[in-house]
Amino acid sequence: MNTLLSIETRNAVLLKMAVLLEQERQALIAINKLDLDAYNGDDISMFDRLKVDDSKVDEMIKAVTHLASQEDPVGVERFSFKHDNGMQVYNKTASFGTVLIIYESRPDVTVEAAGIAFKSGNKILLKGGKESLRSNLKIVELWHQALKEDDASTDWVEYLQFNRTETQAFLEKPTQKVDLIVPRGGERLIAFVKEHATCPVIISGRGNNFVYVHKEADLDIAVDVIMNGKSKISACNAVDKVLIDENLPNKEAFVKSLISKLKAFKIEVLGDKTISKDNALEAITSDDIWYEEFLDYKILIGEIGSNQETIAMINKYSGGHSSSIITSNEAEAKLFMENVDTAAVYHNASTRFTDGGQLGLGGELAISTDKLHQRGPIGLQHLVTNKWYVHGNGQIR
Repeated sequence: MNTLLSIETRNAVLLKMAVLLEQERQALIAINKLDLDAYNGDDISMFDRLKVDDSKVDEMIKAVTHLASQEDPVGVERFSFKHDNGMQVYNKTASFGTVLIIYESRPDVTVEAAGIAFKSGNKILLKGGKESLRSNLKIVELWHQALKEDDASTDWVEYLQFNRTETQAFLEKPTQKVDLIVPRGGERLIAFVKEHATCPVIISGRGNNFVYVHKEADLDIAVDVIMNGKSKISACNAVDKVLIDENLPNKEAFVKSLISKLKAFKIEVLGDKTISKDNALEAITSDDIWYEEFLDYKILIGEIGSNQETIAMINKYSGGHSSSIITSNEAEAKLFMENVDTAAVYHNASTRFTDGGQLGLGGELAISTDKLHQRGPIGLQHLVTNKWYVHGNGQIR
């Protein structure tokens, strides 16, 4: 077991990592180009997430630099109590121990997620996808260099170069102690981890996010929020479904203009019975499509009778991630926000803000759609468990 590193050492390693990423910028981009050239899949969102360019390196540097500036999340007092018998009781945050991060495609996770887990006092096991192997190994090499230069063991960051069978075997019978697993990726990856893991898993769930255009909506805001929700199709906070209140004034004109704007951005627009009939769109053939996360240039527009019906529809079909209501009616917004069962709820704003950096956490390890432990973006201060510290002088019960 690794003894907890002092906060000074943890911060020094993070700052060293920032320096090394800058020094090795061109080398990393060149190595990543080999991964991109070797990628032969047809998943455009996977390809998008695999790519490391200058702005991606800038983001990595910013992530570790910001982490180094944040308060230590370990040892924070959450509760204190003085027992009648004189014992002093504290509850404080504590690191998990070893965190395994399983992810697809994204080399930036090898920096950001590892950085968050490391800063919160954990040993990291990284299991990336084969498509980003060269990029990931280069980044892990930089982690090891940063650790060595600050006299810390390279054991703190370990890369598991496993295929699917080896990964399954490790999940079922880990060859070392693992305290927490965080899978980051599509539904298949998450299902695979949940099925085989023998220790706690934080589910970073699917998106399939909804925007509801209420009858008292500001239509300019509605268009902006929907278009922005489709601005990055590989993101789990993207918008896939739009519900339009059937009592919206100028509904036909609004829908027509929205569809033409979406099509101008090469987004395929599907409609429910009503919307497709009125706008010559491809109609959906089954309601199952409402469950689907698209991760593609595709959006589904439907008509709905009321806020209550919208809440029921979102709670049935969405991934539990993010949802937004566009309305100028505060009471309707409150009803929606209190009753929609998603990790983040928005009023007149884009679902694209469900992100640790955007919501003030600095960065995030994942976006949890679980309700236990932490929901929504998991930031530095959430990647901890807790421990009771009890000080006495001989008390017995």
